[in-house]
Amino acid sequence: MTDNDVLISSDIKEYPLLVRGKIRDVYDLGDTLLFVASDRISAFDVVLPNGIPGKGAVLTAMSLFWFDFLKDVVDNHFLTADVDAYPAPLRPYCDQLVGRSMLVRKAERIDCECIVRGYISGSMWKELIQARAAGGNTVHGFEFSPELKESEKLPEPLFTPSTKNEGGHDENISYRQLVDLIGEKDAALCREKSLAVYGKAADYSLTRGIIIADTKFEFGFHKGRFLLIDEVLSPDSSRFWPMDRYQVGRGQPSFDKQPIRDYLAGLDWNRKPPGPALPNEVVRATAARYREAQRLLTEG
Repeated sequence: MTDNDVLISSDIKEYPLLVRGKIRDVYDLGDTLLFVASDRISAFDVVLPNGIPGKGAVLTAMSLFWFDFLKDVVDNHFLTADVDAYPAPLRPYCDQLVGRSMLVRKAERIDCECIVRGYISGSMWKELIQARAAGGNTVHGFEFSPELKESEKLPEPLFTPSTKNEGGHDENISYRQLVDLIGEKDAALCREKSLAVYGKAADYSLTRGIIIADTKFEFGFHKGRFLLIDEVLSPDSSRFWPMDRYQVGRGQPSFDKQPIRDYLAGLDWNRKPPGPALPNEVVRATAARYREAQRLLTEG
């Protein structure tokens, strides 16, 4: 498979497909799981017909980098990305697996999204605008300064969990609501490790010219061990901003699917399936942003 090829869906017949998500295909290998990062891309929770060349390889490479970089902060579920070390029945599928797959421990997932925000943006900013319109500055238990502007750095990173919703939009919740959902001990562990992981990653990223405005993590347990799972700090799960273009008081350019959002915003589309096909120039621009994020953060 070359850089110009696109993998929309993997097709491995020897093992059951556990889930086909918006991006990843997950196969059940018994004691372990096989993650295959496709080149699918979604916008407004709709998977689009085009794939983005090389996207799955970028997501995989970035997760492998971060799992290694952060292993002193929290254990993770990664086992190997060496296809030659995979079970023998997977060997015929090398063209689908090399560079875009990994074997991981099978963990019992904690059903929440663990979001850390170092800057005010996205859904939290929208909720703050709504709170201010109602005469307040409190969102999910956090009190914000009346002078806080869009994209401004927060006094300290905030842990802002959300529900895990496979079929639609996740919903931001308070820490107390998280405790009610998963219990005090697990909620405290999620908060502690999320903030620690974000802190180390964000400090490092600044040295590479990238601001991590916010990101989301997932955790689980394997034989009682608390693990960082799923993907880590990719353009799909994080808001990466270039430092040299950062300006408080407005939305920021980012290393993600912004070219796609910009294109779709100009269409008469109801944001329901099926999604519209993307022009080649939008596909190329998006692929370039993903590759640039990987280059800046993981190379050299």
